[in-house]
Amino acid sequence: MSSVAFETQRAALADVVAIPVTPFAEDGSVAQDTHRALLRRLLDAGITTLTPNGNTGEFYALTPEERRLVTELTIDEAGERAVVLVGVGHDVPTAVASARHARELGARMVMVHQPVHPYVSQAGWVDYHRAIAEAVPELGVVPYIRNAQLTGARLAELADTCPNVIGVKYAVPDAARFAAFARDAGLERFVWVAGLAEPYAPSYFSAGATGFTSGLVNVAPAVSLNMIEALRSGDYRAAMKVWEQIRRFEELRADSGSANNVTVVKEALASLGLCRREVRPPSKPLPESERAEVAAIAAGWSI
Repeated sequence: MSSVAFETQRAALADVVAIPVTPFAEDGSVAQDTHRALLRRLLDAGITTLTPNGNTGEFYALTPEERRLVTELTIDEAGERAVVLVGVGHDVPTAVASARHARELGARMVMVHQPVHPYVSQAGWVDYHRAIAEAVPELGVVPYIRNAQLTGARLAELADTCPNVIGVKYAVPDAARFAAFARDAGLERFVWVAGLAEPYAPSYFSAGATGFTSGLVNVAPAVSLNMIEALRSGDYRAAMKVWEQIRRFEELRADSGSANNVTVVKEALASLGLCRREVRPPSKPLPESERAEVAAIAAGWSI
């Protein structure tokens, strides 16, 4: 498939790439109606790229059946209003089955989670992604890179054999390394998505990113959209004003090795009456003593 055929997908990545939460019901199951309502809230706010089964969606705490359900709910709710980028991962057969399921439902892209394995070689990283990308040549494929050792040359090698690898979610917390990696891989060849959300978006945009992922967007879509508008126009002063506005919220999420990354987002949503605060182990809900600060931040955004 020619690169021209992936233009819609490439454009969707150069945007706020929302990572929706997966709300749970009182019995612990996926709260389907609440999930749909949260998705509609994002769509109604103008969000046009959705990633079901991302880390903010608690990908690794969901069963295979739940991951399929979340994909189905998202694609159904999005309809023609958004491009859906489905998170896939685990072992190669599981990732391939998830990617094919997404394709059957009409998804246009998959994001491949970093391989969860204690021993990842660079050549093996290429093999892992090639196996998935070759199984769904019609879909745009977006590797999620958190491995600081990986070189840009390896990504270029992957794309040489898999032209459907069209974008990268880069989540190594080092703007200088990102700038070098992107140039070694091909700055214009891929759509570069700042994979560490709003806190890193200004520095990564200055180095060539054109989109960023967001969990905060679940709570305050307008705030995320304000940031990308500022970055697109090259107004870094305005972007940093938004950065200052979201700084404390994102610091709470990043604290203790990102222990409360999803927890804080769900706590904010709970304070607004939009979903339950429950997260699954190994995450944990916030203690009551810390809930008021999150509620105050969310209320201050005048949502």
